[in-house]
Amino acid sequence: MLVQSARLFRLIVSHHLHHSCTCSATQTFQRKLRSAAAAISRELKSMEPLKTAQDSEVPTTNSPLTSTKSSTNDVSSVDTDTASDKDKTSAVGLLPGETVVKEGKAAILFPSANVVFYNPVQEFNRDLTCAVITEFARELLAQRGVKVVVPGETERVVVSLSEEMNEADVKTEEKNGAEEPAVTATVGEKCEHGLRVLEGLAASGLRSVRFALEVPGLQSVTANDFSTKAAALIARNAQYNGVSHLLQASCKDASMLMYEMRGKNARYDVIDLDPYGSPSCFLDAAVQAVSEGGLLCITCTDMAVMAGNSGETCYSKYGSVSIKSRYCHEMALRIILHSLDQRAAVYQRYIQPLLSVSVDFYIRVFVRVFTGQATVKNSASKQALIYNCVGCGSFHLQRMGKRRSNGKNMKYSAATGPPVGPECEHCGQSHQLGGPIWAEPIHDLPFVQKVLSAVSGNPSRFGTSKRIEGVLSMVTEELEDVPLYYTVDSLSSTIHCNTPPLLQFRSALLHAGYSVSLSHACKNAIKTDAPPAAIWDIMRCWKRAFFTLMKHTPAFYNPTAQLIYLNLYDYDPSSATGKSQPCEEGEAVSDYGGISTDLQDKRKKFQNKRKNQVTDSQLKSFPCKRFKEVSPTTSVVLHSGLIKCIRHKLLFGQLKVRDDVARYFFS
Repeated sequence: MLVQSARLFRLIVSHHLHHSCTCSATQTFQRKLRSAAAAISRELKSMEPLKTAQDSEVPTTNSPLTSTKSSTNDVSSVDTDTASDKDKTSAVGLLPGETVVKEGKAAILFPSANVVFYNPVQEFNRDLTCAVITEFARELLAQRGVKVVVPGETERVVVSLSEEMNEADVKTEEKNGAEEPAVTATVGEKCEHGLRVLEGLAASGLRSVRFALEVPGLQSVTANDFSTKAAALIARNAQYNGVSHLLQASCKDASMLMYEMRGKNARYDVIDLDPYGSPSCFLDAAVQAVSEGGLLCITCTDMAVMAGNSGETCYSKYGSVSIKSRYCHEMALRIILHSLDQRAAVYQRYIQPLLSVSVDFYIRVFVRVFTGQATVKNSASKQALIYNCVGCGSFHLQRMGKRRSNGKNMKYSAATGPPVGPECEHCGQSHQLGGPIWAEPIHDLPFVQKVLSAVSGNPSRFGTSKRIEGVLSMVTEELEDVPLYYTVDSLSSTIHCNTPPLLQFRSALLHAGYSVSLSHACKNAIKTDAPPAAIWDIMRCWKRAFFTLMKHTPAFYNPTAQLIYLNLYDYDPSSATGKSQPCEEGEAVSDYGGISTDLQDKRKKFQNKRKNQVTDSQLKSFPCKRFKEVSPTTSVVLHSGLIKCIRHKLLFGQLKVRDDVARYFFS
């Protein structure tokens, strides 16, 4: 058809030139028109194979290229119909220098120049976001009568009692003919009652394309970026992945776009903000543009500011002073939650954290936003200041407000304090003042368990499923009502002793009657409701059992602890929630209490990297392993730290050598 249109255009031009004047200027103009017509004909002929390939993909009934229009309008109709054919035709090929990056089910075009930003390390971030939004859509759309279907799931992951009752009611009404069956939402299809998603800082649009391809129950996805080049690339990526019917590219300022959509009927159900740095300038608009009960997904990559390196900058951005401490990663999570709650409270809204994680170089929080003036009054009592000792690292929390029930009403008053004296009772040092921070739970454990169940039941859905399972499993073990944590190595460093095994320290806390758990934010962290005095008592007992007490350390102050704290029990992670007791002696150690065979095999696999492997018998023949062969007359050059270690072992009888060798190390 295109070739015929070109021939027709050539005949029209020649007919027009036949009736024109025959002067030399006219002949020159005629040759130019003929060359132009020939060029158009060649271009249209080159487009014909592309049209044929596209017609083979799109059904004939829906293809606009099968329109039976008159031949005089064929050229214009081709231009209009090609642009409206789901925008797939114009972006099927790669431009010079472009490469294709595949992640999940998405294939993204990336230019060779540094036009847009892409970070492959955050694949875990994007996988976790898809899993959370899927579970959020399952819960929210169930209330709208829509059933979400996820590829790879053989059955519904989580079914609550209320949902079972609703399904039973629906079946009864279906039999009576009173209501139609529930609508099913699948991935890649537009759902009229689905979620409206906004990615405010989309860059290449990879995250939005993955939403459209992997998250079911979506009505629309808006991928916005302030850069015109990024917005054009987003549109091409949407065409390349065939999701233009769901994904729309936008080129606006993210804050202005959210301010424009803050009307009740225009709000987004999900807003995802993943900036290059701090999201503080977008939070005010985000808490207004999200719908009632909607989901906010916020990423902060300015960990240096939030971890205490610049407390004044943290206060200017988030309204909280950060402290450089061992618990800085969880404190960063609580700082961003405090900032979100404070800005939402201005508009009579409040937040409900679903999941908050600190991984790699950033933190990621998922919160729901609701409206309620009565609940907003509780905001002050949810925030707390931190008194952190500069000497031993002990910390105390001071709530910003106090509330207590007075019959049917709630009475609010100012908090009383401070909880500490002018000097630390354990080491005599002063305190730092930080915060305020969010002092309430940072996870919704039932929701986290649903996400974990969905990911573990369908491990092939994400490339980082194993890591998601590990992080979420650790999150479910954390104590809900215990803010911040201690690290065992920092406690040992304060009193100058060896670090106790994590199993023994947890067991001592459990035997003393306190709850204890690990933390996903730090591998050697301890979250416990034990006061600092009980923790230092245990550390004093540990040091007294192996070393002498040293002055000017917390172990020297009030050494009245009883060795009963060191009666060891095997640690059971489920006991952190108070549902079970510590294991009795002789029982098997749990997964967190011992080293599994797989872990030992993994260590051997990654540590034995020598080309010529050394056996244990060869190791025993090394001179450094045979101290009794060392002669005092031998010139030995040792590191000062190693000399101190040998002296220490000689003093406490942990190393036996000849007398002349011992005198050598003490000379």
